[in-house]
Amino acid sequence: MANTVVEIFSQFYENWTGKLEEILQKLLQVSNQRTEVVKTEQELQALVSTVTSHLKEYYTTKWAAARADALIFFSPTWLNPLENAQLWVTGWKPSTVFRLVDNLKKGDVLVMTEDQEKKTEELKKRIRMEEEKVEREMERQQVAMADRKMVELAKFTNRLRSAGGAGGDKADAVAKVAVSEVIGELERIMKASDCVRLKTLKGVLDLLTPMQSVDFLAANITTQLRLKQWGKKKKKDDMAEADETAINVNQDNAGEWRSYGSVDIREEFKGKCEKRNGLNGGARWCVIEGPRLRKHEQSET
Repeated sequence: MANTVVEIFSQFYENWTGKLEEILQKLLQVSNQRTEVVKTEQELQALVSTVTSHLKEYYTTKWAAARADALIFFSPTWLNPLENAQLWVTGWKPSTVFRLVDNLKKGDVLVMTEDQEKKTEELKKRIRMEEEKVEREMERQQVAMADRKMVELAKFTNRLRSAGGAGGDKADAVAKVAVSEVIGELERIMKASDCVRLKTLKGVLDLLTPMQSVDFLAANITTQLRLKQWGKKKKKDDMAEADETAINVNQDNAGEWRSYGSVDIREEFKGKCEKRNGLNGGARWCVIEGPRLRKHEQSET
C-alpha cells in the first residue's frame, strides 16, 4: 500500500530541488561575474537570504511530515543510493561543511582573515561536540532496542498472542505503544541533528562576507545537486547493464528448450540459451521471450 506521506514529501522534494537548481544558477552567475557586474552588499545579502529561506522551507516541511511518519526520513526513497550512502541521521553531516571551507581556501576561492580563521576553528569545535551528542543519543536509542525492558515486552506480547482470543489484539495494542515511543525518540533525534545542520550553516555564514557567502553556498549546493545527478546516472547505468546481462545469451544454444509436460514451448516462444560453466554443474539458463512473457528458466543439461 502506498505511503501518502512519502508521496507528498517526494513531490515536494522534487519541486524543492528544482527551485534549488535555479537558485544555484543565480549564485554561480554572481560568483563568476564579480569583476564584470559589481553587486552591492545589500544585493548580495538578499541573494544569500533567498538561499537560507529556501533551506528553511525544506526543514519546516520535513518536520511537519515527520509528525505523521518520522521513519521515512531514516530510509528516504526520494534519494538515490549514492545520496543515501552519505546520510548522517537523515541528512548531511555538519562537519563536512568545514572540509568544504578548507578546500575553497586551498583553491583561493575563499581568502579569509586571521579573525575569520580563528572563529571558524572555534565553530568547528563546537559543532563537533554537538555532532557527538547526537551520535550518542542515536547509539543510546539503538542499544535500547535490545535492553531488558524491550525483551520483556517482546515476551509479554508473545504470551498474549499464544493465549488466543482477545490476547492478540492486546498484544498489538501494547506493541503499537512501544513502537510509537521508539518513533517519537527517533523524531526527536532527527530534529536535533537538523538543528546542528542549521546552526552550522548560520555559524559559517555569520563569519563570512556577503561575497564569500555567495561563493560558499554555490560550492555547497553544487556538491549536493551533482551528487543527486551522479547517483541517478549510476542507478540508470546499473539497470541498463542488468538488462543487457539478462539477454546476453549464446546463439549456438538457441534451439535447446525445456518442455512443460506435453507442450513444447519452442512452438510459441523464441529464446536463447547459454551454458555457464561452473554454475550448478553446467546447467543451461534460457531467456524465454514472448508477447507477454520474459523470464529465466533453468533447463536440464
